[in-house]
Amino acid sequence: MEKRHFICHSCGKKIEGGLDQPPCELLQGWVVATHWKQPESVNQHFFCSFSCLKRWADANVPKIPDVFMNSFGDENSKH
Repeated sequence: MEKRHFICHSCGKKIEGGLDQPPCELLQGWVVATHWKQPESVNQHFFCSFSCLKRWADANVPKIPDVFMNSFGDENSKH
């Protein structure tokens, strides 16, 4: 019997099931994010939990350079 496999994009946890199982049953509790990179270019990322989604999102959000944040001076660092 052929199987389909899904892997958490963050932690690598694997889940598999038969082709006869609908994804909504197989991936119950998982989160799927669709990333539209450009027209006709779509990536789907599978996550076993919201924690894994957050970890992945945090790693992919552009960071604000320290030099920019430091340019505001000490009065803003107290907030």
